Amino acid sequence: MIFNIIPINENEDNNEIINNKKNYFSFKKYLNRPLNVCYIGAGYVGGTSSSVMAYKCPEDEVIVTVCDVDSEKINSWNSDNLPIYEPGLEEIVKKKRGKNLFFTKDIDNSIYSADIIFISVGTPTKNRGIGAGQAAELSFVEIAARKIADVSKNSKIIIEKSTVPCKTADHIRIILNANKINNNIKLLNENRENNNLNNCDLSMSRISSNSTLNNEDLKSDYEPINNDFDHKNTSIHFEILSNPEFLAEGTAVNDILYPDRILIGGNETKEGRVAQDILCKLYSYWIPKEKIIKMGLWSAELSKLSANALLAQRISSINSLSALCEETGADIQEIALACGLDSRIGSKFLNASVGFGGSCFKKDVLNLVYLSNYFKLPDVAEYWKQVIIMNDYRKTRFVKTIYNKLFNTITGKIIAIYGFSFKKNTKDTRESPALTVVLSLLKEGAIIKIFDPKVPENQIKNDIKENCDFQEYNEYISNISVCHSCYEASYGANAIVICTEWDEFKSLDYKRIYNDMTKPAFIFDGRLILNHKKLKQIGFSVEAIGKRLYS
Repeated sequence: MIFNIIPINENEDNNEIINNKKNYFSFKKYLNRPLNVCYIGAGYVGGTSSSVMAYKCPEDEVIVTVCDVDSEKINSWNSDNLPIYEPGLEEIVKKKRGKNLFFTKDIDNSIYSADIIFISVGTPTKNRGIGAGQAAELSFVEIAARKIADVSKNSKIIIEKSTVPCKTADHIRIILNANKINNNIKLLNENRENNNLNNCDLSMSRISSNSTLNNEDLKSDYEPINNDFDHKNTSIHFEILSNPEFLAEGTAVNDILYPDRILIGGNETKEGRVAQDILCKLYSYWIPKEKIIKMGLWSAELSKLSANALLAQRISSINSLSALCEETGADIQEIALACGLDSRIGSKFLNASVGFGGSCFKKDVLNLVYLSNYFKLPDVAEYWKQVIIMNDYRKTRFVKTIYNKLFNTITGKIIAIYGFSFKKNTKDTRESPALTVVLSLLKEGAIIKIFDPKVPENQIKNDIKENCDFQEYNEYISNISVCHSCYEASYGANAIVICTEWDEFKSLDYKRIYNDMTKPAFIFDGRLILNHKKLKQIGFSVEAIGKRLYS
């Protein structure tokens, strides 16, 4: 029977073969080679989590290969200019690349050689058809599953790393099982011609010299096997796990190195439990056992959507209160402090701002809305939909404040935008509040000067172009300039708008900036990162989220 690898319901410590050098579990002593791990998808999650895995696992125990159809992306991962920015990531990639970390366009060989495959492809919100604007686009997941079934000649553990709707694992399993039949027949025919069948259990091994996880070899007594060949033990088996990634952009490396928890969802079958144990052992190279949590497959899938929805809800909650503070004269930072000191609430994600962005929060909340409607829970769907509505309201209200304070006209006025990424320490601009602000100001006839320390000019202009029609972009382009410093952006400006909380914006020479601006000089702090009292003393007219700043 397949997946007879690790004893279940026994004292695990008494059955492991250990890497004596570091007292870690040793895949190599079971396999006579390193464990082969494949990531399909070299995006933010796949590229970052694979790099950290290679960094933390012994080079002689685990080899990590990341494959993608995007040649430009793979070439970038193999260069000195990585496709994403994360503090600490570049150092990790350069240290491990070419040793036990590889980036390749050769998807077939990457899958063929793998023991464990992480599916880490994109699952963006659908933009057309059934569920457009809410449901997740799962075509890339299906393509990956079909490719795995087509290429594989041995059993593998398939792991959902992408954020997917609940029950997606069932769809993956159906696709894999339906398409593996031809491979099973081919495998049977190949082995009938193979004269050396002794000591070969094909239920979890590869025909080639790169044989993968061997069931009986991984039993506690490590005895050789002498099973007779038959059709059953030639069959390819795929065990599906859910292992959602909870990294946050800007702190992704640290989040993977020191996670709050690692969730591993699997089926309540012997094969499912063994697959979970194998993945636990992979993570145990750097994650404490008490932080690795096994659970049901559907719970793990839904946990990622739920976590992001709750975090987005928290931001929208504090932002709704910020609007009330602006009307009553209360201070949102004092409100956040008072509430955050309550141990039942806590202080995290209580920073009012112009709104949340990024690739996850809006997408996952909308996915939850779609799932709720799909399962005929309209009240639940409406509840979560309000999280998105409030986020949009906060951005719109911020732009209206800028318009009103600039004497109800922005036409021809120069506005400096500080920050274009959706948050600090990343160059990701997906769903960035800065984009909403910039487009709204351009529609009012403003001249926009943008500075971001990490986002390149072509990315900024492409984002603007993709979010307006052709005619609008041609009208706007002459009013957009991307600058090389905050000082250049603010020179001659009527106002500065803080859209991203980059640390360097806190320590600028604002007296110099004030002297170079058109008077009266305005600052709109959309991230609550500046010293408003000092700015007012310099001469600025200051407006901030969730506050009334009196003269």
